[in-house]
Amino acid sequence: MEPRHRTVSYVLSFLFLSTLFSGFLKSARAQQVSVTNFPNFPSRYFFLEDTTDAFYLDPVEGVVHVSHDEGKSWAKADIPSEASMIIEHPFDNHYVFVLTKGTTHYRSQDRGTTWQSFSTPSSPAFVPNPLSFHSDPASYGLILYQATKCEKSSWGWGSICRDETYYTKDAFSSELKLMLKDTNRCQFAHSTKDFKHSAHHDLVFCVAFEESASGSASLASSRLFSSTDFFDQDKSVVDLGIGAKNSRGVLALAIVSKFAVVALKDMSSSKNPGDGEMQLYVSTDAKFWARAHFPHQSSAQLRENSYTIVESSTHSLGIDVLLMPPTSRHPSIPILDTIGTLFVSNSNGTEFVESLSNTNRNDMGFVDYENVFGVEGVGLANVIGNGQDVLGRGVPKEVISRITFDDGRTWSKVEAPRTDVDGNTLACSPSSPNLDCSLHLHSITSPHNLGRIFSSPAPGILIAVGSVGSYLRRYDECDTFMSTDAGVTWRMIAKGPNKYEFGDSGSVIVLASDADGQNIGEVKWSTDFGRTWKTQSLDVHMRVKALTTVPDSTSQKFTLIGQLAREDQSSNAGKVAVAFLDFANTRSRQCGDRDFDKWYARTGQGKECVMGHKQWYMRRKEDADCYVGNKFQDPVEHEENCPCTDEDYECDYNFIRSGSSCVPTGPEPIPANVCIDPKDKYMGSSGYRLIPGNSCDRNRGVKKDEPVRKDCSQAQPEEGEVTHQIFEFPSEVVQYAYFKESTTILVRLNDGSIWQSSNEGYTWARQFPEERFLAFYLHTFSHDRAYLITGSRKVYYTIDTGRNWRSFEAPAPPNSFGAGILHFHPTSSEYLIWTGDVGCEGGHQNCRAEASYSTNNGQSWTRMESYVRNCAWARDAELKIDSTQVLCESYRDKKGNQRTFQVNDNPLQLVGGSSFFSKNKRVLFERVVGFAKFSEFLIVAEYQEQRQSLDLQVSLDGRNFATGVFPSSLRPENHAYTILESSTKAVFMHLTTSEFPNPYWGVIMKSNGNGTYFGVSIDYVNRNDRGFVDFEKMIGLDGIAVINVVANPDAARMSGRKDLASRITHNDGGSWKPLTPPSVDSNGQSYDCTSTSCSLQIHGYTERYDSRATYSSPSVPGLMMVVGSVSETLKPYTESDTFLSRDAGFTWEEVHKDAHLWEFGDSGSIIVIANDEEPTDRVLYTIDEGRTWREYVFAGPGQDKVRVKSIVDVPEDTSRRFILFGYYPRSVASAVAIQLDFSSLTRRQCVLDAENPNNDDFELWSPSEERTEQCLFGRQTLYHRRVRTANCYIGTQKKIEEKVVHNCQCTRVDFECEFNHVLNDNGDCVLVSGAQPLPNDETCSYDDEFWYDRTAYRKIPYSSCEGGLKIHQGNSHRCPGVRGHGFFFWVFVLFVPTAIALLVGYWVYKKSGFMRGAIRLPGGSDIRPAYPYQSDSGALATLASVPWFLVGVAGIAWERISSSMPSLRRSRGGYRNVPVDEDAQVLRFEDEE
Repeated sequence: MEPRHRTVSYVLSFLFLSTLFSGFLKSARAQQVSVTNFPNFPSRYFFLEDTTDAFYLDPVEGVVHVSHDEGKSWAKADIPSEASMIIEHPFDNHYVFVLTKGTTHYRSQDRGTTWQSFSTPSSPAFVPNPLSFHSDPASYGLILYQATKCEKSSWGWGSICRDETYYTKDAFSSELKLMLKDTNRCQFAHSTKDFKHSAHHDLVFCVAFEESASGSASLASSRLFSSTDFFDQDKSVVDLGIGAKNSRGVLALAIVSKFAVVALKDMSSSKNPGDGEMQLYVSTDAKFWARAHFPHQSSAQLRENSYTIVESSTHSLGIDVLLMPPTSRHPSIPILDTIGTLFVSNSNGTEFVESLSNTNRNDMGFVDYENVFGVEGVGLANVIGNGQDVLGRGVPKEVISRITFDDGRTWSKVEAPRTDVDGNTLACSPSSPNLDCSLHLHSITSPHNLGRIFSSPAPGILIAVGSVGSYLRRYDECDTFMSTDAGVTWRMIAKGPNKYEFGDSGSVIVLASDADGQNIGEVKWSTDFGRTWKTQSLDVHMRVKALTTVPDSTSQKFTLIGQLAREDQSSNAGKVAVAFLDFANTRSRQCGDRDFDKWYARTGQGKECVMGHKQWYMRRKEDADCYVGNKFQDPVEHEENCPCTDEDYECDYNFIRSGSSCVPTGPEPIPANVCIDPKDKYMGSSGYRLIPGNSCDRNRGVKKDEPVRKDCSQAQPEEGEVTHQIFEFPSEVVQYAYFKESTTILVRLNDGSIWQSSNEGYTWARQFPEERFLAFYLHTFSHDRAYLITGSRKVYYTIDTGRNWRSFEAPAPPNSFGAGILHFHPTSSEYLIWTGDVGCEGGHQNCRAEASYSTNNGQSWTRMESYVRNCAWARDAELKIDSTQVLCESYRDKKGNQRTFQVNDNPLQLVGGSSFFSKNKRVLFERVVGFAKFSEFLIVAEYQEQRQSLDLQVSLDGRNFATGVFPSSLRPENHAYTILESSTKAVFMHLTTSEFPNPYWGVIMKSNGNGTYFGVSIDYVNRNDRGFVDFEKMIGLDGIAVINVVANPDAARMSGRKDLASRITHNDGGSWKPLTPPSVDSNGQSYDCTSTSCSLQIHGYTERYDSRATYSSPSVPGLMMVVGSVSETLKPYTESDTFLSRDAGFTWEEVHKDAHLWEFGDSGSIIVIANDEEPTDRVLYTIDEGRTWREYVFAGPGQDKVRVKSIVDVPEDTSRRFILFGYYPRSVASAVAIQLDFSSLTRRQCVLDAENPNNDDFELWSPSEERTEQCLFGRQTLYHRRVRTANCYIGTQKKIEEKVVHNCQCTRVDFECEFNHVLNDNGDCVLVSGAQPLPNDETCSYDDEFWYDRTAYRKIPYSSCEGGLKIHQGNSHRCPGVRGHGFFFWVFVLFVPTAIALLVGYWVYKKSGFMRGAIRLPGGSDIRPAYPYQSDSGALATLASVPWFLVGVAGIAWERISSSMPSLRRSRGGYRNVPVDEDAQVLRFEDEE
């Protein structure tokens, strides 16, 4: 049987109580119409499955009304008038339960005929359904009851409430037993018919809080627990496959179709656990769990209150994700205007792909998406046609309907009818020239009746309210349409909107006019699928609220619920009427076999087969004058298996999708003793398997899963062995890049070809051999998107890391002016800016660069600005400003050939505009050299024509700019400058002070916290002629950087030869010092250089072939590798050796002679180096961080050596597979890629146990080890990293982020020189000769008591030190203002209003009887607040600081509103249905902020 459609029933609750009136009904026509009056609208109105029993709950009077004849007659249930909710047993249609707000409740075992009372220890929890049932009909008595228990708070005001779950084995016949305290949600593992598994019969899952000594709970203590004995002896933490430590922060559990889904918030961040990523874990057997992986597009990140599990099939899970969070939207956009992206999963619910973008959803999380009942693969959805304007300008939505016939793989428009109901040709029809003409339908976000929106168990029959045109019109401007072929074709059946219902398996259809504010006195009905209509008088007039029948639509009886018109009301009868309509006597003959046709469910070309079979039903003929009968018997589905095709297969285990093929992830695992001789062969996987549940006929179709005979060289080697694969490219490699968090890498060759490997270089495939590519772009923020740029307008792109490639037409060919071709948006991955050549063919008279933008990933473009040098989104990952703002470097005079422009004659302006450059467009600066975004800073180089100098303009919001102030002797007037980095609340800039014809060098300057005042950090820093600087910050440990300075500036000016020396800072540029050299070399010998000037000198950024070959790794803190020399100045590269540091550059050791390339793998558990001075046939690797080295030879005897140019691992350095890129000396114009696979070195994964650190493979490391200073940046921080000698791999082991042990007292290293001050030879900050210090800052923060004179020092912004040295504070001065008020003033101001508010909150609490928080499932089960007492984490941190009475009042206000809205629910029985657990239809989480 089809479950209730929670989305509809919940939303409809808002329709009913908006009109709570009463009335009476005049006498109705006998036999066909009878009317019963009620004083109030129902909060629930439903039928028991496969029965004629209906229930009506009056929420105002607390009365339950029961009808045993489908609503014809009604009687009050024999229970007190205190009913709060009524819940039917979903698996036994004899049982109904009525819950009150107290502890005495009622049960019926005979469908409401008689009632028995039962008691509970506490009142029901404030959730939509406090009862959870077992799906085994034989275990009907197994029920879980969720209660709320409140106790007086210790401080005397209010109460502290928590939820507890009890259980009964006999449907409340005996006393309840306590199962578990502090629960959020408990559910039987066997709670739906489709979630089939072999787990224990009594297995229960509970989202609950761990017990704590303080009695408090927080999100961090929320777990998923399981038990097979109702938590008597068995209580286990479900670790979700990620370990008990990492499975904290569980928010919700839901069972949808065959999937169990757990929502979890990643709590691993010690900085702010509540900001962790939302994650979903899925199980299909209640035992093994796997994380659901979504495409890594920033617009689809899982966030609380941002995703909805939509109606899903038994072979795929559908999830709609909010496109843009509220913080990213334009200020004028209503919160109701939300847009999503629909994703569908593979058969096990773990891998998701984008199905439909710009889906229509409302602020409650409901999504316009519904499957056609009983017809696999067919679904209807609504999308937003003007999404860019909705998000950018706040205009109303233009809703467009789409239909799929292949389970969401493709979508098409809904075909509009040609004529209206009167046969007149529609102005917009399929025959009209308007390409946008189609049918658009109102759906779930705006329901107007009970039950499903479009379909019923009547096979293939759909009815909807909609309009024909380019987008959906308002409901009261729409008409009523019908389809009899599951949505392939449609026809208009009535003008105006109507409520509609199906009966007698579709042979009776009833319409009731639903025009706005209209009272009706009749209904229309049809027995020939809407071809002809008859009317039935009601003898009264009413405003119809609902039209319904039994859940499976097999009855000929209907009920119409409405409010009587004023003229039909009387003082002694209720204003609400339930009209019973009986059409059983309209036809005298029951249908026979000749009255039925075989109807195939899918008739679209190429769409007939889904999951390997066709569907068909026996359906009554349209013109048959008979009734179907067979009450409570669902239509029987028949299947015909289809021949297997490619679509019936998916990638087998250990294979991944690459285009249309499945390729191995690496050497294939094989059973022991299969490949004893490496020259043997074995039978391995073809790479494909039949999708589980697919029923296609392999004998008549493709057999893609047949085992394949393979060489043993393709099998996984024995443990301890290393393997390699060699691939030769026909041309030189000029560009390569991995997709982030992926095993797929792209390579572009000098001949314009692009190659792709989806398995880390194990195999390679050329993409689009007919094309020649100029470049490729990886999306900066959406890590599975890439764009291949041709010389024409055609662009190839992928949104799934190269599994599939598509193309779009750019507005113009790529620009030839050196500007960036594509710019990406940080929060909306569909938003692109393209800069191309326009008018550059032929005579080039008006050749120019023109920028256009797209909000749908290149499917359509809008021109923005011409004659530009650069256009980009103003927003950046850390620069959180208006998401629609665009900045353009644009030439003032827009005419002529842009190639001939001179900036003196035609200056470059910086122009900004919001709403995609269409509004508030203004010139920000008249003359600019350029702009750049770094972290939270927007930096503009403005040219001052009068002074003929440069000003640096800095902004934190993209609108207001402050001029950067420099020491007088170091203004960036005609100097070149390079913005280096900004990640520590300050901007680093290199200002060139020596340039051609002299050697290049300059001074590094560092700003204050808002990027406006720049002071000297260090002078004579080396740069090259291209502006690149020998400056590199350590990855993962902020504030540590390495530079090279020119040690002989005076001599270099004369000779032109620079001698370089290296320096390192551990306090963010506050001070620099030489690198401490090791005492001995890698052979244990002392170095020749022994003077005090000897230190470790290293080769820097300016010398690298591959700029990505960084000193450090993001995956292992403190580890650095360099090539250098122990000497007074840096020796040539070929005379250098290879060094390693394990403590962030404080100490060093030489690990090997000669210069080597290096790469980190598996979070530092393996390091690979290769000779970088000459061709080689081998690499060296270490698994103990350089203590010992092993050799692996990849070229056999007689094979050529390779000149290795780079070693590549995935960007996170977490893989044990590396790629060597290089060339054979015999063929410099070609290239070779060698994959080295170390994944079989060890198969033991490292164990991380933060609770028992002495028994795991990790250590706590601090940068302060082996140093006198215990602190770095004013704090002592500990990091987890693998023990150096542990023989294990880290792999996907969840890492624990750094932990700040404590903040330290301030010392000299926590300070740097103030503006216009420099370090003297003694290390003191002194005022620059002739310069003026900054004036004092006399402003006071709210809680400041004093302000201080400036000194020669300022505190480093990134330091968190406390107390101690205060050399940045001069003489103190008392702050004016609030500090002048006395104690009693603040007692009166603060305490009295708080006390009054407390009393008000307590009174409302007592009167309402509850308090509640709000992480909710809007259409069904409420996810209880994950912090019943207090919170100390994440998004709930704000809540923790708010007085509890405010939370209580807010919760009560919401509950008052929600409790006043009726929730009419209706379910339909079905066949091959799409069951959705009532409590899991919508998984939507809300922060309490």
